[in-house]
Amino acid sequence: MRWACRLPRASWGSGFGRVPQPLDEYIPFLIHWSWPLIGDCPLGPPRVFTRHHGSSAGSAPPLERHGQLFRSVSVAEAIQQHRRNLAEWFIRLPREERQFGPTFALDTVHVDPVIRESTPDELLCPSAELAGEHQLPQPGLPPLALSQLFGPDACGRRVQTVVLYGTVGTGKSTLVRKMVLDWCHGQLPAFELLIPFSCEDLSSLGPTPASLCQLVAQRYTPLKEVLPLMAAAGSHLLFVLHGLERLNLDFRLAGTGLCSDPEEPKAPAAIIVNLLRKYMLPEASILVTTRPSAIGRIPSKYVGRYGEICGFSDTNLQKLYFQLRLNQPECGHSAEGADVSAISAQRDNLVQMLSRNLEGHHQISAACFLPSYCWLVCATLHFLHAPTPADQTLTSIYTSFLRLNFSGEMLDSTDPSKVSLMAYAARTLGKLAHMGVTSRKTYFSEEDVRTCLEAGIKTEEEFQLLHVFRRDALRFFLAPCVEPGHPGTFVFTVPAMQEYLAALYIVLGLHKTTLQRVGKDVAELVGRVGEDVSLVLGIVAKLLPLRALPLLFNLLKVVPRVFGRVVGKSQEAVAQAMVLEMFREEDYYNDDVLDQMGASILGVEGPRRHPDEPPEDEVFELFPMFMGGLLSAHNRAVLAQLGCPIKNLDVLENAQAIKKKLGTQGRQLLPPSELLDYLFFHYEFQNQRFSAEMLSSLRQLNLAGVRMTPRKCIVVAAVLASGRHTLDEVNLASCQLDPAGLRTLMPVLLHARKLGLQLNSLGPEACRDLRDLLLHDQCQITTLRLSNNPLMAAGAALLVEGLAGNTSLTHLSLLHTGLGDEGLELLAAQLDCNQQLQELNVAYNGAGDKAALALAKAARKHPSLELLHLYFNELSSEGRQVLRDLRSTVEGGAKVVASLTEGTAVSEYWSVILSEVQRNLNSWDRARVRRHLELLLRDLEDSRGATLNPWRKAQMLRVEGEVKALLEQLGGPGY
Repeated sequence: MRWACRLPRASWGSGFGRVPQPLDEYIPFLIHWSWPLIGDCPLGPPRVFTRHHGSSAGSAPPLERHGQLFRSVSVAEAIQQHRRNLAEWFIRLPREERQFGPTFALDTVHVDPVIRESTPDELLCPSAELAGEHQLPQPGLPPLALSQLFGPDACGRRVQTVVLYGTVGTGKSTLVRKMVLDWCHGQLPAFELLIPFSCEDLSSLGPTPASLCQLVAQRYTPLKEVLPLMAAAGSHLLFVLHGLERLNLDFRLAGTGLCSDPEEPKAPAAIIVNLLRKYMLPEASILVTTRPSAIGRIPSKYVGRYGEICGFSDTNLQKLYFQLRLNQPECGHSAEGADVSAISAQRDNLVQMLSRNLEGHHQISAACFLPSYCWLVCATLHFLHAPTPADQTLTSIYTSFLRLNFSGEMLDSTDPSKVSLMAYAARTLGKLAHMGVTSRKTYFSEEDVRTCLEAGIKTEEEFQLLHVFRRDALRFFLAPCVEPGHPGTFVFTVPAMQEYLAALYIVLGLHKTTLQRVGKDVAELVGRVGEDVSLVLGIVAKLLPLRALPLLFNLLKVVPRVFGRVVGKSQEAVAQAMVLEMFREEDYYNDDVLDQMGASILGVEGPRRHPDEPPEDEVFELFPMFMGGLLSAHNRAVLAQLGCPIKNLDVLENAQAIKKKLGTQGRQLLPPSELLDYLFFHYEFQNQRFSAEMLSSLRQLNLAGVRMTPRKCIVVAAVLASGRHTLDEVNLASCQLDPAGLRTLMPVLLHARKLGLQLNSLGPEACRDLRDLLLHDQCQITTLRLSNNPLMAAGAALLVEGLAGNTSLTHLSLLHTGLGDEGLELLAAQLDCNQQLQELNVAYNGAGDKAALALAKAARKHPSLELLHLYFNELSSEGRQVLRDLRSTVEGGAKVVASLTEGTAVSEYWSVILSEVQRNLNSWDRARVRRHLELLLRDLEDSRGATLNPWRKAQMLRVEGEVKALLEQLGGPGY
């Protein structure tokens, strides 16, 4: 899987004459510009504003100029109230933005996109729809700053009307929103009054007559006193018309008559036309934003300047955006007691890795050409690395991302079919994405793209819709490939978006098999024939009293419905596609899907694959995850807003089909990374009842070697906590676990019998959580392996407290945990407080003779302890001999294993000792291990010389050979 962003677009809908409603946290910001804002909303203390790359702010202090045209005190107060109301409304953030931290604000993270001035001739000759290069600023046409939009043109004439256009995702909505906020806080001194209009709002009014003054007064109540003075404001009055593609304007005099009176009622479209004609309020300034397909709705003679929003065509803008966004203080839901400096360092590291990947000019830099995808990158990184809410899923991020950009927009407002833009993308590009997933390809030729886009198009209206989609949204989903070796090909702007669209294509039932396509035609044919035959039979039944004819008549009417329903079922196809991709055996040894997502965004540290090497197979492990996630209730609700509804009955049938398929495939033993992917699928599906039933047969949770990030811990805990069955073994060895991860996984660990936490760098702090785990009344752990963790004596003190109150633990491994003499003495003093322990391993802990002997004596007196491992400690020859003699002087008690020999015989645990060495050969101190092996080898040689038993001599020689082989691996002489 290769790498999988603008601020989110505002969703501005209709709201004419509505009553104020409370904002729902799931509704994007600025739902309705027209909702009245009641009450005094002071701006508070002055804010510090920073605008990066261009500025709409002037140099002169603005507040002293506001009374020049509107000298009346009451009028000035009304405008100030208008500013406060707009600021209060426009500053609100959706739930998707609040994830970046409570201090996040548009004022602190905004980076202006590149704006390139265009000419009418360029608009008449648009570039190819599948352009191979980004449209960067041309020589001689420097990028425009916002402060230059209404400056004089090349001929020195004053510009009154500016049209800003850009494809979906380039940042039109956010740019306008920031511009309005700047005016609210006095950062646009050139305009004393700014009146924003949402064209979506105006289009919802239809032909209902209303004057310009009525439209302004009903939306912005404080401006009622200012309306009579609008004509006198001249160029200091700015109208902002956002989303012109929502309006169908007619500039013909026969279609829209002239009107210069702001108080004369007209259809809203007619008022906008006369404003743009400069027939109404001819001196006013007008800023229009629109998608490229709607530029032609305004004759060029009425436009003073065209500006194309080119997004972040400069990589430095992308890097600046990420620095501002990812380095927000108090980011996310920080864990209790989290180290602020550590969190800051982690964020800095993410920014640095991302910057290096952008500098490499890989596909990610081409994707982040669109500011919207910069937002998606940040949201994904927060999901992967920040302690975000537990119920947030990767699918919900992508679904919210599409809502923030499309928000239920129609593809073409002038088309009577009212096709949803997102539904059109799912049907066309979803087909291309699914074709790529099934054929294991991510690179598409121009012919591939054209074939999927033009499939089934027969009418002129359909070609017009395709033309609009190509101009407005195709670049949002597809981008030219910039990777070497694939010239002239196209890829999905974000590879994960290919898998998302492919999953959406399947879940919406848009993928039809040959039987389903033919079956639909057959059902329709049978229906038509049935109607004709039924008509004949009805006539015959009236002439001849045949009783069988009515029955035959009813059967002919039932057959088309039954046949169509049988062949129309797509639930089996959903389950089949999902399970086949999830359990594809050739993918079993890839990294888990979350690590693949992180590597694709941040890049791969170290050398890359050589271009001459054979290409790796494409991995589409997100495809089944997205299919499950799209069926969750939250994502279905958002998809319905986008015009892609999924029925509840279809979800139920899909879940049943998935359960049937997973029932056979899900029981197989999976490698650790694939097991995590399987759990991640359940997490995305967000159906605890379903997951509890499907995972009830899971008895071994083997995630050894999987890097357990906070998100992965949340995934495992959320999925497995829904089931109450006992896990025979939980293996979390070499998972880079930290205490926070242990706390997150506590509900899962409580159901484990055997718990392996080896090689995790867990320190004394983690022992506090392990103590709480052992003391929990629901703890079922019988075997706890903590070897190769720096627990130290401080950790041992906490573990002793846990052992004292625990009633389930029987086997405890503290091998190579740095306990030292102090740790072993603590264990010796408190060992009798636990009455169930059967085996204790404290080998390789640097303990001396005194501490080892004290623990051995305590172990010999313990009522249940059977085995104590003390080898590889700093024991002298005399100490080892004392430990051997202890067994003969004290009857019963635990066996103490301190060497490979027991008197003149080989210890029955010699293979255990050497297997521990072999298993940890790469992680232990090689010089220290070699020294211990040499001591054990001398013990073997001494014991072999002291016995006359040939059988024992042969055993000694065999074990000596094993030890010498290990010494050779360590670089020792091997004797």
